[in-house]
Amino acid sequence: MENSITSTDMFQDGNTNIRDIRPLPRLNIDAFCETDAGLSVLQACSQDRRLTRTRWQIRSGGINTALEAYHSSSTPHLIILESAAGPEQLLADITRLAEVCDSGTRVLIIGRSNEVRLYRELIRNGVSDYLVSPASLSEVISVLDTLFADPSTAPSGRSIAVIGAKGGTGSSTLAHNISWSLANQFKHEVVLADMDLPFGTVNINFDQDPTLGIADAVYAPERVDEVYLDRLLAESSEHLSLLAAPSTLEKTYDFEADSFVSVIESALRTTQLLVLDMPHSWNSWTRTTLMQADEIIIVATPELACLRNTKNLLDTLILLRPNDRPAHLILNQTGVPKRPEISIAEFCSPLNIKPLAVIEFDPQFFGTAANNAHMLGEADPNHKISQKITEIARELLGKQDVPDEAKKSSPLTGLLSKLKRKPSA
Repeated sequence: MENSITSTDMFQDGNTNIRDIRPLPRLNIDAFCETDAGLSVLQACSQDRRLTRTRWQIRSGGINTALEAYHSSSTPHLIILESAAGPEQLLADITRLAEVCDSGTRVLIIGRSNEVRLYRELIRNGVSDYLVSPASLSEVISVLDTLFADPSTAPSGRSIAVIGAKGGTGSSTLAHNISWSLANQFKHEVVLADMDLPFGTVNINFDQDPTLGIADAVYAPERVDEVYLDRLLAESSEHLSLLAAPSTLEKTYDFEADSFVSVIESALRTTQLLVLDMPHSWNSWTRTTLMQADEIIIVATPELACLRNTKNLLDTLILLRPNDRPAHLILNQTGVPKRPEISIAEFCSPLNIKPLAVIEFDPQFFGTAANNAHMLGEADPNHKISQKITEIARELLGKQDVPDEAKKSSPLTGLLSKLKRKPSA
């Protein structure tokens, strides 16, 4: 219909991927809901990890409840009003709401009508945006991102946290090799951050001895910005930079829940991908870091303790990140001679998850590469484990991405170059 509008019309991408949205700044948001469905969606929004710094008050009721609430109190940064009123009544209600709104308060309306004329009239009367009911979680969060995210300061990269289900699963080795593949095979700008300050191995595995690193940023949060962070990075290759850990026991490393937040946000403003090599520990800052990561990889070995710990991690992360896809699982060190193992099917069945990859035990290959300070792809790019690392990186980027070498050798390359040179008719 020419005179109708749907919520997807208001966004260039109707299938908005909220995983690409960065955390929003500190905001006060009041919501007034007339339906249980609207109440449920906005409650889910208030618990989303991208909105952890926002403060919500969600009430049942419509315009009259909102007017009563602001009769003698100031209005927040954003008012979300769900209304079943017709176009004329809704415009009248907005006029009444405008009389009690403070300067700078923005208003998002969720209404029943899908008329273009109403949408234009609402915008003309100062409404910041309008969604057609029932509005989805991704639509609401996308509007908040549009209204309040600062393009000049908002992080643009994605974070990938890698953590072992227990010590000794090889999570650091895989985090380092995945980072190398993302940077050197797929040519993405990558920062690898060693979050294990006392026992980190990034400096050893990449044969680096930086004098500065992540500890300098954590202990001086007031100095952390893109310029300062750039001084702390050690360049490993053209596309891969390292944020190394001190790897010393000269002090204890006790941090608050948000100690790493400024470091991570600054890094995400300067790189496409930030890989977080997480220690196997559970405290306030690891919990916060995992909750706010865009992707999580759990590395486990096929044994009972790892199965229990993986189940606990998956269940907890679902509660912490209800609007994100579950963590990935990599089963590592499978097929150890003479070691009783849980089969892959038996391991994954109670988890209700399909492993991102299964990597066989090969101490000769891993050990030789580590002793020479090489990544697996450097030691032997044709080895089946190296190829699995490449597939993991491809999956994290999206299946349409291919390594730079594959692009060069693709049989379509020659044909495409001829088509590009062909003069247009």
